[in-house]
Amino acid sequence: MRYSKEHKAETHERIVKQASVRLRERGAHGIGVADLMKEVGLTHGGFYAHFDSREALVIEAFGYAMDRANERWRKIVEETPPEKRLATIVDSYLTTTHRDDPGRGCAVPSLGAEIARESPKTRKAFAAKLERMIDMVADQILDVPPKAARKQAMAALATMMGTVVMSRIAGNGEFSDEILAAGREAVLPRAAAKPVAKKPRAKAH
Repeated sequence: MRYSKEHKAETHERIVKQASVRLRERGAHGIGVADLMKEVGLTHGGFYAHFDSREALVIEAFGYAMDRANERWRKIVEETPPEKRLATIVDSYLTTTHRDDPGRGCAVPSLGAEIARESPKTRKAFAAKLERMIDMVADQILDVPPKAARKQAMAALATMMGTVVMSRIAGNGEFSDEILAAGREAVLPRAAAKPVAKKPRAKAH
């Protein structure tokens, strides 16, 4: 049976979306092609109608996850006054919801260590997406020269991502919450007194 280009594109997107969730939940090598195709209701053989290789799927799935993070932050930027944007991004990231749902969270805390061991092609694709995240955060750092803002953004993201990793290792109790709060204090020391949000949401303005 022949399918339309639109049907094929929709199926392709569905595979990538499901793969991005499973990869963040189980790791880059935690799910096989056959299992993934079964989850989306397709045969193993149908995989190669959409991707040249497993690596091609992994790159697309990583990219999809990173793009979703950038889209969420872009929405925050559009809806929040300039002076509150950085804090709102940090607040939306360092949450118990993000900690407890890696399959729908940022790809870097879930997959960063594995990406470092992937092929140069995969690392290059991932690095390009990471650089976009850095630029997005740097744009929200006000009254600082561009080079300094970029360095601060790198440090902030490294702290935020490391905080999520540590909080997941600690579980979901008081110690884990303490790690999230400490990470927020490190990125936004002047707002240290605010408690960790239970779920990501934009501040009222």
